[in-house]
Amino acid sequence: MSMSLRSLVVTTCLVASSLSFAVERREANNGMLIMEDIPPIPAAIATDLNRYQNVRSAGFSAWTEDGEGIYVSTRFGDVSQLHQVDMPGGARRQLTFFSEPIGGVTRQPRGDKMLFTMDAGGSEFAQIFMMDPASADPVMLSDGESRNGAMVWDRTGDWIAYQSTRRNGASNDIWMMDINNPESAGMVLESPDGTWWGPSDFSPDNKQLLILNYVGNADSRIHLLDLETGELRLLAGGGEQPSSNLPLGFDQEGGGFYYLTDQYGEFQKLAWQSFAEGSEAEIITADIPWHVQGGTTSLDRKRGAFTVNENGFTRLYLMDMETREYAPVEGLPVGLVGGLEFSPDGTRLGLTLNTAQTPSDTFVLDLAEDPLAHGALTRWTFSEVGGLDTERFRTPELVHYPTFDSASGGPEAIPAWVYRPQGEGPFPVIIQIHGGPEGQSRPGFSSTYQLWMERLGAAVISPNVRGSDGYGKTYMGLDNGFKREDSVKDIGALLDWIATQPDLDEKRVAVFGGSYGGYMVLASAVHYSDRLKAAVDIVGISNFVTFLENTQAYRRDLRRAEYGDERDPAMRAHLEKISPLNSVQDIKVPLFVVQGQNDPRVPVTEAEQVVAALREQGSEVWYMNALNEGHGYRKKENRDLYTQATVLFFETYLLDGERTSP
Repeated sequence: MSMSLRSLVVTTCLVASSLSFAVERREANNGMLIMEDIPPIPAAIATDLNRYQNVRSAGFSAWTEDGEGIYVSTRFGDVSQLHQVDMPGGARRQLTFFSEPIGGVTRQPRGDKMLFTMDAGGSEFAQIFMMDPASADPVMLSDGESRNGAMVWDRTGDWIAYQSTRRNGASNDIWMMDINNPESAGMVLESPDGTWWGPSDFSPDNKQLLILNYVGNADSRIHLLDLETGELRLLAGGGEQPSSNLPLGFDQEGGGFYYLTDQYGEFQKLAWQSFAEGSEAEIITADIPWHVQGGTTSLDRKRGAFTVNENGFTRLYLMDMETREYAPVEGLPVGLVGGLEFSPDGTRLGLTLNTAQTPSDTFVLDLAEDPLAHGALTRWTFSEVGGLDTERFRTPELVHYPTFDSASGGPEAIPAWVYRPQGEGPFPVIIQIHGGPEGQSRPGFSSTYQLWMERLGAAVISPNVRGSDGYGKTYMGLDNGFKREDSVKDIGALLDWIATQPDLDEKRVAVFGGSYGGYMVLASAVHYSDRLKAAVDIVGISNFVTFLENTQAYRRDLRRAEYGDERDPAMRAHLEKISPLNSVQDIKVPLFVVQGQNDPRVPVTEAEQVVAALREQGSEVWYMNALNEGHGYRKKENRDLYTQATVLFFETYLLDGERTSP
């Protein structure tokens, strides 16, 4: 047996009194990982996958107070922790040592204190911690029970605003706290509904706070809160036609604010608007025909930087905040860019860069006196890749395929990324479906895809079916409400396209996806079992009604805005009709279901009920449940076994038991 399987402590056959099937159950990782009807994993799989499972990343988190060093998030043990790096290529000095991964990190302006969030067991009920990097002795500031996040420092660095469910465990309110006196925590905005409210930025005089109200993926609004009077003023969004509006921050003088909006077109644009009554937005990036993802400003608000999603790739721009002119940064590796933050003196820009052949690492861009000019890009971290030659990693090809309604008013084509292994084929195919549903598959680094191509000889296709982000708000809304299954039909169209490709094997196709992508996997298995060989559902929705009734209260109305309100009789009937659980008799393909016991988004009951239904009808189903995880696996020991089991599942059913070797 492999080293990772030596922790298996029990194998039992459980026979439920009311059911006629037996379940073979194994426990691993000190009893925290439950595996049912999953065969023992051959040692050869664990050995072959070892290098792929030891790939690391090191994303940019923050600058040190003096601007000479950086903080990064990376994993040397079981989960990601905060590390300090003092020079390009320097050693990563670990600062936090928790058994749970740390979340968002932000450093005190003009100070050395750090804030970060951390939950327990994937519950997502994150707590806020403060630490002095010199002593590395974190202190919890929040109450230890509620869900907290979205921390924003005031301009003095003494107070923070943050989102919290502390009032009743469900509402997303805004609170403030003196970091030196956690007992000072008090609510400054009581959420009037079940949507999400969170702080964005303090005004220069700390008397006002920019507020984001997130109603749904196509409806978000910006408000201005007067901290002295409590007056709340709507600035953007909330009209008859829903629009997405995301605040970036106040301008230098505090007379206006920058934000992203799709109110004036298909794509999110960078805009500025005065606080004067009756003012209209000034669209800054009107000539960029793509989605502006996000941005940041320097501490003095003189420089800016923002990123644009150009057909899946990232384009980085620098901006003069006084003139509002901008220019692209030339010479960056082609890939994905995020985590932008200016150094305290505004002379450098920290960022995370990821390409199809390099994992996420931290880079620093030197800036020139001219806010639109820049110098060299320096790589600060060199993450380990398990000894793999990433230069041999396969890069994806962007393709577009027609779908069922392309000739009758639907999308002209569906974009998809295709990863092909070496050789001539025909290759078996794994269709990887993203979550969201408004997510987007992008051409980033994936050791998993490379593993599948190398170990299984399989091609990987990542489609961006209707409802995906990055292609305009019309495209993103094409799967809403009663149109939900149109996105499933886009998978059917992809199966048609695969059949036209001589190097792809239409008779050996599997589907794989998590969260909403897990629903898409189950729905694809319902509709296309005769065209599939295997399906892997990770924390997926099996019944929309039970999902909406049981997802955590703080996010229930947000999901109703996307999927429909199950309290409406007509919508409830529709949701029941399209729920895979209610058509489980049509699933005739082997299924692997992966779940986290503490998942607050898609409760464990969604997995349990579909597994039970499949077992009752005698279908082949593997089930894995991690008792110390939530919406996906974050602990390496769990991820390792899950990855190995997935390969075994594909070898068994996609390849009909034929094993390949690297």
